[in-house]
Amino acid sequence: MLPLRDPEKMLPLQDPEKMLDSSVPETRSKKSHWDKSIDLPAPETSHSSKETLSNLSPTNTRRVHPQEDSAGGPRSEKPRSSPPSQSFLHRSQAYLSAEVSTAHADILFLWCCFISGLVDSTIYNAYGTFVSMQTGNTIFLGLGGATPDSTSKPYGWAKSLISIAFFCLGCLTFSQLTRFFGKLRRVTVAGSFLSQTLIIFIAAAVVQAGSVDGSLGTITDDIDWWTAMPIALLSFQSAGQIVGSRAVNLSELPTVVLTSMLHDIFTDEKLLAKANVKRNRRVVAFFSILIGAISGGFIGEGTQRMQIPLWIAGGVKLGITLAWVLWPEKKTSAV
Repeated sequence: MLPLRDPEKMLPLQDPEKMLDSSVPETRSKKSHWDKSIDLPAPETSHSSKETLSNLSPTNTRRVHPQEDSAGGPRSEKPRSSPPSQSFLHRSQAYLSAEVSTAHADILFLWCCFISGLVDSTIYNAYGTFVSMQTGNTIFLGLGGATPDSTSKPYGWAKSLISIAFFCLGCLTFSQLTRFFGKLRRVTVAGSFLSQTLIIFIAAAVVQAGSVDGSLGTITDDIDWWTAMPIALLSFQSAGQIVGSRAVNLSELPTVVLTSMLHDIFTDEKLLAKANVKRNRRVVAFFSILIGAISGGFIGEGTQRMQIPLWIAGGVKLGITLAWVLWPEKKTSAV
């Protein structure tokens, strides 16, 4: 039996790469006797073979993740395009949520002044009360308590009280909704004027259908409590105009008040200045209300019905609503 070799004297295992490099000189030095006259080139180890051996070693073994390519980087994937319906919905939401610009918004509120004059003159000819100018209604309410038995306007104070109450309710409702949804967002402004438009159309349709007497010149007749319906509806929607003017910072155009407007015109320090935008707006607003009132008077005299001016007022306010839908977006300066 052959003796066992001492384990300590055994040569340690060498790295495959080192073994390959060490074998090269030995091959060069040991030549067979028939190669002594011929110098053969020594075999060289290519760089690719070294890389192959190093990649086969356990320390360099790496599992490629399914989401990675062979180089180790993340596998590039083509972006998935969203369906057209979702893309359109997203763009619509972004468009309606954007804030509108307040530049030239005074043009729309000057048309609101025209509507106030048109509707107020019509309702006064029919019921002896206002739905926008609450100063006059307050006077009528006070006179009603002093002359309760007056036959010129039976229960005129009650109609004025209804108008005042629903105007206050409208101010409360529109202001809370404006704060909740954002005062300058497109959906807020356009939605407010759309609701005002629908309310005017409902009042005109009620009169058109004969549910309420729409004849003019019935102030002295005994009260028909159904007349409270158009008075309440029109007073409620008129509150949306003044809330809207405050939301876009056009306090000089309240659209439903004349007394303070006249005061501001003639107490302005720059009354005679060449360039005075607020003065110009107030003057145009005054004449817009006046022209609206004159128009309502002539239409009433020609038709003897109150629904025609209401349909016209609703049509004008519908145009204002569409203008807000298409109004330019507020420009934000890059910081």
